Amino acid sequence: MSIIAKLVTAISAILLIALLFFPMWKIELSAPQYPEGLELLIYPHKLGGDVEVVNGLNHYIGMRTLHTRDFVEFIVLPWLFGILSFFGLLAILINRKWFFLLWAGFFFLFAIVAMVDFYRWEYNYGHNLDPAAPIQVPGMTYQPPLIGFKQLLNFGAYSIPATGGWLFITAGLLIAWGVVKEILFLRKAPANTMAFTSLLLILFLPSCNVKPQPVVLNTDICDHCRMTISDLKFGGELLTKKGKVYKFDDVKCLQAFLKEGTVKRDNLHSIYFLDHTGSGSLIESGKAVLLRSSEFRSPMGGDLAAFKTREEAENAQKTFHGTTTDWHAIDQ
Repeated sequence: MSIIAKLVTAISAILLIALLFFPMWKIELSAPQYPEGLELLIYPHKLGGDVEVVNGLNHYIGMRTLHTRDFVEFIVLPWLFGILSFFGLLAILINRKWFFLLWAGFFFLFAIVAMVDFYRWEYNYGHNLDPAAPIQVPGMTYQPPLIGFKQLLNFGAYSIPATGGWLFITAGLLIAWGVVKEILFLRKAPANTMAFTSLLLILFLPSCNVKPQPVVLNTDICDHCRMTISDLKFGGELLTKKGKVYKFDDVKCLQAFLKEGTVKRDNLHSIYFLDHTGSGSLIESGKAVLLRSSEFRSPMGGDLAAFKTREEAENAQKTFHGTTTDWHAIDQ
């Protein structure tokens, strides 16, 4: 084994023991009735956080209650992490490339099986509902996202690795780097090292694809005035850095929502406006040309419409009159 492989193996083995003292994963829940949010923490050996509150909510929609004793994984995982750490240190003592590569293979196989098992756990809890539950929505399931954000009725669920999870991911990246060093001898090819490292980051670092969601006419609710969105020519969406989407039936509602401070400016990812053509397409706020006119009669009296190009806005201006502006000018 190379010095690099021994070093990353030692660090990874230590990280696998250290993560036993931290939560591996967390699911954050937010809703109007819980402005401070709820948090479910998943440790290698137990459940933590607001478990009892979540169980109380699960009762109403027919989900099974969560108890540490119901999961055999909480018995097995600490032992598996300990065994992986032990054999990592043993690989250093044996000092054979084949043993290191075998250990690395078991590590990545374990990582894949663990994520599949976690998905299976979420699927079962989100789909196997009590038919006698007080609240029943036909066709509705409550499976949390494996990673990222998902809207579940009036709750927003955000799933992401916690401290222990990031330690595990770090160990995985280090082990992958050691495997590359042993197999491809990348010390002789710095350019290839950079390219392969970039590929590893893409493959192993989880990311949340923050993007707007389609606005569903006569179904989606404005997150400010709580009115049903009934006109696709006005309004828009606000996205947080965590991927949560807030929808509005009028730019006026979006502005008022921002002033309330429910979403802090430093947590804001992007803002989109509905195209005034009524197609339902969304225009990023920095690219939209806005036209203000009292003749629009938008749902909440904001009387602002968005267009993709200045030419489209000027054509509409011939009919609705008014003045053109942009988001930077009105975002005060």
